[in-house]
Amino acid sequence: MQSKELAQYILTVVSLIPVGKVATYGQIAQLAGLPKHARLVGYVLKHMDEDVDLPWHRVMNSQGKISLNKLDESANNIQQQKLLEEGVVVIAGKVDLKKYQWKG
Repeated sequence: MQSKELAQYILTVVSLIPVGKVATYGQIAQLAGLPKHARLVGYVLKHMDEDVDLPWHRVMNSQGKISLNKLDESANNIQQQKLLEEGVVVIAGKVDLKKYQWKG
């Protein structure tokens, strides 16, 4: 399988995460048919074109921690802001996976 194909599987799964829910890198890899490739999910999301309209902000690490430290012009964490706008509570950079994890 080519890497573009693998990336497409990953991005397709990410596009399915509903508003107000989150998923882990490992969960996305599993659902994309790529078990044990959580790092590949992170790589694909990191290198995704910025103009792609996907809910990348709903993907986090296995502890529910926000991985991205991208800040907006007001110095707010962009990922955290996007999650808060969707009703996902973020406390100290962490989301309660028991409450918000997508069961996809």
